[in-house]
Amino acid sequence: MRIFLAGASGVIGRPLVPALVREGHRVSALTRKPEKVDLLESLGAEPVVCDVYDADRLRDLVVAARPDIVIQHLTDLPRDLGPRNVKQAYARNDRVRGEGSTNLVAAAEAAGTRRYIAQTVCFLYARVGPWVVDEEHPLATDAPEPFGSSVRLHAEMERRVVENPRFEGLVLRYGFWYGPGTSFASDGFTAREVRRRRYPIVGDGAGTQSFVHMDDVVESTIAAMTHGRPGVYNVCDDEPAPVREWLPAYARALGAPPPRRVPVWIARMLAGRFIGAQATTMRGASNERAKRELGWKPKYASWREGFRTALG
Repeated sequence: MRIFLAGASGVIGRPLVPALVREGHRVSALTRKPEKVDLLESLGAEPVVCDVYDADRLRDLVVAARPDIVIQHLTDLPRDLGPRNVKQAYARNDRVRGEGSTNLVAAAEAAGTRRYIAQTVCFLYARVGPWVVDEEHPLATDAPEPFGSSVRLHAEMERRVVENPRFEGLVLRYGFWYGPGTSFASDGFTAREVRRRRYPIVGDGAGTQSFVHMDDVVESTIAAMTHGRPGVYNVCDDEPAPVREWLPAYARALGAPPPRRVPVWIARMLAGRFIGAQATTMRGASNERAKRELGWKPKYASWREGFRTALG
């Protein structure tokens, strides 16, 4: 099959492009950075240099590629994402998930693409009800700004894909990525913060997070190319866990000191209301639909195993 992969020069490109090529697919890999051309060629892709905000050129390039499937892994978040830069980072990421995604969807329509697979996240659910929720649970569209507007933008992006009558649209809502190249890698930003004891357990540490290893990001993307009905799918491991459980285990896996504990009011003062709420009220995600309908199951069924063996 012909694949058009947008966001190929990010963290996902290094493992995903070779995996697609090994499967026998022809991959057109989109990057906005000319300096990434040699890397993409070395991975086996046909590089396509274009900014997703250039709608006319993007449409022409996607039409010329004649893809059976378009894969949207568009993101624009810094490797050192934290409280100090989160507002600006979310604004940039919202633009690429909003305007950029809109342009890519239009290009896929013009090219007659059969299936469109979009990446988003499974940690935007409303902080009510059970601690582990499925895809029918509402999103946190009323979250404090600037996050509420970001959640609403992601909800609109998802609707644009899954309700599109021109192609089969699937949205993969991923947990927190870990493994080589990610913030949770042993040389990543989160790992450095944990080693410096600057990633605390806030309040009771009940905020529940879902994780997914990069190997499983790749395999779930490939599974979604041929399996699953149009719709949204949580893609994460089998064990969503509160911060008070996973963070000490992660620190041990890094050989770092135990995390500090701080009251909620201090976290809100230093990091903001939304970050404080995430640490104490975030909902984890159930992956049952993805396992059932995509014919996929995580290689790393639990972050417990993954943190010990695959920080990379």
